[in-house]
Amino acid sequence: MTTATAADYSWIRSPSSLFKFAMEVGYTLTLVQGVSPEKLYALAGAEASGRCHGFDELVECHWELLDEFDHWPDAFLTGTLTLPSPAGTWTLALEFGGGLGTRDSFMEPLSYGTRAVSHSSNGGKPMDFFHWYENGLLRTTFEWPGDRTGTTPDDLNQRMREVGLNPSGDQNPDVDRKAAVLALTERLTGVRLTEELLRQAEYITAVVPEEQIKGSGSLVVLP
Repeated sequence: MTTATAADYSWIRSPSSLFKFAMEVGYTLTLVQGVSPEKLYALAGAEASGRCHGFDELVECHWELLDEFDHWPDAFLTGTLTLPSPAGTWTLALEFGGGLGTRDSFMEPLSYGTRAVSHSSNGGKPMDFFHWYENGLLRTTFEWPGDRTGTTPDDLNQRMREVGLNPSGDQNPDVDRKAAVLALTERLTGVRLTEELLRQAEYITAVVPEEQIKGSGSLVVLP
């Protein structure tokens, strides 16, 4: 579909990169084919409520929402936009501190009849994850490329090698693993993410509730 490699995403490590902020505070980025932002939000239990013009304004809206909570927030702001690719139209969802793309309860129905791919970081520690769903199934997921699970954990092995990841074990220290994951996402979606695209996009926003474990009265933030 594309020939993207980790080198194509070296911009995420620039000192002034907007993605540097996302990795520091924690983020989740999800791409799904042929699903509108409105349907995505409906599956997330939310409703589109506004627009943010550009990445910087999305960050400002994120902080404004957090300021509304006295303690641990029970919701987070998500921004979506629609993007074309050779494989068709995709919706991108981006949030800071939230985890839509890591929720099975969301990603399974989101990917029914289509494909959804997400990658994330919780910031700080960090823990970084990749998820590929197809037609309601989690096909491949990993934190470390050599330790994969899912219904078809080895189906991406060749593409992983091509972007610079080693599915067999030790990673090449000269390859930026996060940049390689973005390249792997492009290989699965055909969507090339650039700093300019993310910085200038108009995001449709919604406040998404944190996920709770059924039968529990306490809030549980899932990874």
